[in-house]
Amino acid sequence: MDGTIVQKMLKLLLAAFVLSLLLCNAYGQQVPANLNLALTQQTNAGKYVIALEPPERNVRLNQIQTWSMTLRAPSGQLVQGAVIDVGGGMPQHGHGLPTQPQVVQQGDAGHYLLEGMKFSMPGWWVINLKVRSPMGTDAVTFNVVLPPSS
Repeated sequence: MDGTIVQKMLKLLLAAFVLSLLLCNAYGQQVPANLNLALTQQTNAGKYVIALEPPERNVRLNQIQTWSMTLRAPSGQLVQGAVIDVGGGMPQHGHGLPTQPQVVQQGDAGHYLLEGMKFSMPGWWVINLKVRSPMGTDAVTFNVVLPPSS
């Protein structure tokens, strides 16, 4: 093949690839309507109430963060000594969190730190928490939406 034809074919392939990435990104970022964005929620079976607090009002992209977490019984009593597993990711993209966050208990009863949180791109993220304590096991999902300018 002529070198000019090969160069033109490569340019067309590159252009098609870039266009497909842009289209996937543009259409894949639609956030579901009526998404619950509350950062205080009761767990699925109602055994706990969890309040998450990011380090800043606006969550930043591509920065390792530590979030504060308060764990209470529905009565309002702080729960200490719980083991809390973290998962999550981007449901519309099919990938998990870019880090492996861990929850550690902070000095006071019922206060925990969610360490190692990172969001690598704008869009809809979920944070899945599974809580185990003598009160039982329960889980909750938090939704976080990061705009492109985060």
